[in-house]
Amino acid sequence: MKTETTIQGLNAALAPARIARKTIGFVATMGNLHQGHLNLVREAKKLCDLVVVSIFVNPIQFGPNEDFDNYPRTLEADSHLLADVGCDVLFAPTIQQMYGDHERKTTVSVHGITDILCGQSRPGHFDGVATVVTKLFNIVQPNTAFFGQKDWQQLAIIRAMTRDLNFSIDIVGVPITRAEDGLALSSRNAYLTAEQRQTAPVIYQALTTAQQQLQQHTDLQQVLAQIDLTLVNAGFVVDYVKAYTPDLLPVTQFDQDIVLFIAAKLGSTRLIDNLLVKFSD
Repeated sequence: MKTETTIQGLNAALAPARIARKTIGFVATMGNLHQGHLNLVREAKKLCDLVVVSIFVNPIQFGPNEDFDNYPRTLEADSHLLADVGCDVLFAPTIQQMYGDHERKTTVSVHGITDILCGQSRPGHFDGVATVVTKLFNIVQPNTAFFGQKDWQQLAIIRAMTRDLNFSIDIVGVPITRAEDGLALSSRNAYLTAEQRQTAPVIYQALTTAQQQLQQHTDLQQVLAQIDLTLVNAGFVVDYVKAYTPDLLPVTQFDQDIVLFIAAKLGSTRLIDNLLVKFSD
C-alpha cells in the first residue's frame, strides 16, 4: 500500500491506473477506523481495480462547541488496518495541503436536506462535509465512491451534490456494520462506559420493534412516540426520532418506503442510527 500526503504525490501514484483506464474506488474517512470503515474498503475492492482511502480530519465540519483538537488521530494503526484489507493508496493530506494558506472563499451547500435531522443540531456541519468531499472528488477523480448507510443523511446529501454538480461518479451506499447485539459500529462507541455500552443496543431494538409495528399497520406517529418513550425510559436524552423517505422528503404516514432516524445521547456520547422500512415486502 502506498501512502501519499500531497496532491502531487497522489496524482503520480494514480497516473498509471488512469492511463490504463482502471476503475478507481474511493472511501473518504477521518481515520480512527473500525470494521464499518473497513467494510467500505472491502466493498470497493469487489467493484474496482484500485482503491484509494483518504484520512483527513476536516476542520470546517466541526462546530464551535465540537472539539476538533481532541478528535482521535490514529494514522499508524489505521494504516495497518487498511493494508490488511487491501487498500492500494492511502491519501493522508495536511490541512495546508487541502486548504492552502489563502482565505477560503468557496463553500458547497446542499439546500433543504442539510437543515433537518443532524443538520438542525449541527448547523454548518454538512456544508463542511459537502465542501471537503467535493475537493476530494476533484483530487482523487474516482469512478465510484463508497459511503456508509449509518450516516444516511450524509449519503443522501452526497448523492444530491454529485447529481447537481455533474460529477461522473457512482455513489454506493454500504449497509450498516453492527456489533452482535445490534449496536451500529461508530468511533464514538469507545466513549461509552461499560454500563452505557450495555444500554446502547436499545436504539436498534427500538428500531426493529418499530419496523414490526409498522408492518402490522400501527400508526406512524404512534410508533415514533413509542420509540421516543423507550429511549427516555432507558436513560437516553433524545435529540430526534423522525421518519423520512430515503431521499429525505417528509412523510406523515407509512404508505411508502421510509427510513426511521434516531439521534440520542447516552451520557455525553451522541449516537445515531437508522433503519429502512419497506412498505411492502
